[in-house]
Amino acid sequence: MDRRGFISKSAAAGMASAMAAPAAFAGNEDPDIRSRFGKLDRILKQPVFRKHLFSSPVIIDTLDLLVSGSSYICRVRSKDGAEGISVAHNDISFLVPIFLRKLKPFFLGQDARELDLIIEKVYNFQFNFRYNGIALGIPLATIEFAILDMMGRIAGLPMGQLIGDLHNTEVGVYCATEFRELPLEEHFAKIDEAVAEYDFKALKIKIGYMFAGSRNIHDKGLPGKSEKLIPMVRNKYGEGWSLYADSNGYYDAESAIKIGRLLEEYKYSYFEEPVMFDNFLEIKKVSDALTLPVANGEQDNSFYNFRWLIANDGIEIVQPDNYYFGGFIRSMKVALMAHAFGKACTPHMSGGALGYLYNIHFVSVLPNAGQHHEFKGLGTQVQFSCPTSPLKVNAGKIKVPTGPGNGIDIDPDFINRHKPL
Repeated sequence: MDRRGFISKSAAAGMASAMAAPAAFAGNEDPDIRSRFGKLDRILKQPVFRKHLFSSPVIIDTLDLLVSGSSYICRVRSKDGAEGISVAHNDISFLVPIFLRKLKPFFLGQDARELDLIIEKVYNFQFNFRYNGIALGIPLATIEFAILDMMGRIAGLPMGQLIGDLHNTEVGVYCATEFRELPLEEHFAKIDEAVAEYDFKALKIKIGYMFAGSRNIHDKGLPGKSEKLIPMVRNKYGEGWSLYADSNGYYDAESAIKIGRLLEEYKYSYFEEPVMFDNFLEIKKVSDALTLPVANGEQDNSFYNFRWLIANDGIEIVQPDNYYFGGFIRSMKVALMAHAFGKACTPHMSGGALGYLYNIHFVSVLPNAGQHHEFKGLGTQVQFSCPTSPLKVNAGKIKVPTGPGNGIDIDPDFINRHKPL
């Protein structure tokens, strides 16, 4: 076959494949869906960072990743001597080369006022989009948090208010529990232990067995465990508690609908990752079958995954992870897409020595924040003080710091123990 014939046949095959694809994925058959996609695309094009707060350029002069044992921090300095610090996610140790070789060179010499554009363009720099996901997101977020700390200190504003208006001076939190691999009674006792540690009024439990790769292994010799745990937790904590459930993609659609109806019966507030996070049609199938809101997004690394699910009413709650997804700016774009269609944002919070601090700053400026947000404890190796908030859980809420940047003062001796890589 000659080249022209090959191209012609390939094009025809491609068109046939596209026509065979589900109409919901095509998104161009239904005028309403086209209109919704258009609205979401306009939101994605809008800048988030508040450049107008800064009258003159803030040129990034140095950008360093500092390490002391297993502790990593990022320090950024401008040519005018401004400085910002961030504390890296626990997994940064695996991603040091990406920070140093794939991200740092692009940021040096840039005007930090153009942070929206920098964050967008760094994905194209040296084909960085090939590393999309946690590999790129964690080091990128670490850099962004340091820049937001620096810019917040210049502007005299908390880092959250560089990307949005203040909506929440306090953030409601839920006790995030694990323990799904344990037998029922032991699992239940561990939940009780975790809840007792802080002043909570909300709780998230894990259901199903382990993670998505084990789907349909059904509780590894613990059949029916989740079906027993769901009512046990409600009966223990009563109607005054907000309860959430997360299966980490364990179920298929039919099983998720069945367990979802049990969650509805016991008045849980949402069902997180009922099926695999990237199986959009199954997510929508579950969402359509349940009155219980479906949440998804901690694993997503693309705006277009969220875009499809929002446009097609596949979820009610978006859950970008500020570290995994590459920082506040990208996560805020997801939140604003959801907000445009009356949907909530409850960001996922992964590990990180100050993950809870960054999370509450982000939630403070969400116009569509959920009632409760992920909380995994206050434990950290970082030595700091916070003049404007006790950073304690009081009646289920944490007061957001009002100081500039990240709102905390990290002990200089702690910083000095870290050495540049």
